[in-house]
Amino acid sequence: MDASPDIEEPHAGMPTAPSEATMAEIAALLRFDTTSRDSNLPLVEHAVARLAAVGVDAALVPSPEGDKANLLATIPAADGTVTGGIVLSAHTDVVPVDGQVWSSAPFEPEVRDGRLYARGAADMKSFLGVLLAKAPAMATARLAEPIHLALSYDEEVGCVGAIGLVDEIVRRGLAPRGCVVGEPTSMRIVRGHKSMNVFRVDVRGLAAHSSLTPQGENAIVAAAELVRFVQGVADELREQGPFDDGYVVPFTTVSVNRIDGGIAINTIPAECTVHFEFRALTTVDHEALVERFRAECRRIEAGMRERHPGASVTLTTTAAAPGVDTPADADIVALAAAWGGEPSDDKVTYGTEAGLFANAGIPTVVCGPGDIAQAHAPDEFIELEQIARCEALVDRLIADLSVDA
Repeated sequence: MDASPDIEEPHAGMPTAPSEATMAEIAALLRFDTTSRDSNLPLVEHAVARLAAVGVDAALVPSPEGDKANLLATIPAADGTVTGGIVLSAHTDVVPVDGQVWSSAPFEPEVRDGRLYARGAADMKSFLGVLLAKAPAMATARLAEPIHLALSYDEEVGCVGAIGLVDEIVRRGLAPRGCVVGEPTSMRIVRGHKSMNVFRVDVRGLAAHSSLTPQGENAIVAAAELVRFVQGVADELREQGPFDDGYVVPFTTVSVNRIDGGIAINTIPAECTVHFEFRALTTVDHEALVERFRAECRRIEAGMRERHPGASVTLTTTAAAPGVDTPADADIVALAAAWGGEPSDDKVTYGTEAGLFANAGIPTVVCGPGDIAQAHAPDEFIELEQIARCEALVDRLIADLSVDA
């Protein structure tokens, strides 16, 4: 469908208050404690029931353990077509509230001064609630092309669930022509973000009494070598680039964020674990960068083994999600603007599942209600006006994809 000619003012005349039906749906979702360490199945079952009530079948893509699931539902075109169309994507999990001080119960939604407070209000159950509240309108519209709803688990711990979800979209041959990931962007259209890559390095040495250092192999000392190397790579990328001025931090960042090691002050440590990450521009050779870290681990391990043959340095990728850099002239960018997204050249520092869709050949933007500054924070909230703008976007999407649009 062609973009509407009035995209210069995408939210002119839009309502400032969400509907009662949408607010009720969002409130129901917020009451599910879907912290990533726990199951999301109660929420998924709720979504399945909501869709079934309007005649939409949903397929589940379970986690390997079976305690969580993705949901994939296709609302077909009026002629029964299920290929092509637009994906609307949301994750179902939220981050913990442990140690945070809240003014109200985090899983009991509360409206105060034009804001909806609860864990997940911004990130990102309001977007999901809008989708489920609009499901009846999707199901009864005479669509020219399908709408696909893609709900994932464990986004907050490394976009884990969406890998299988996107694979299922590809396996079914759905070939959507675009995707909107509804993470909180204050309804701005975001075309780019960096990749997210998290690693754990386990260093194994040999314990000994601290008065007999030659008899031991100090895992912390070896880990410190790795830390210095990682910081050297960080300094190199900060100084030499590549750069992208679309980001607040215009280069690939690398940081060591946690170290665990040692058991006592008088014992040579046999074990130490280092956790580090990098957030890379899409122009960086990801595999080459990872190989630099692997090579350094091998070098350190070889040195340790000269003194203690049983020593080891093992690098494990614990989480990874690709970046995304959708061209400004991609159809999905113009479509999102026509539907009410706010045009923007900004790229964001946080990661989303958008890169997984983009890597599968589905042009993708990130555009959703709420401010990312509120995500993960105590007293997380979303402005009600943002929810209303999201409703208007979905309404316009449905109309635009309909035969009579």
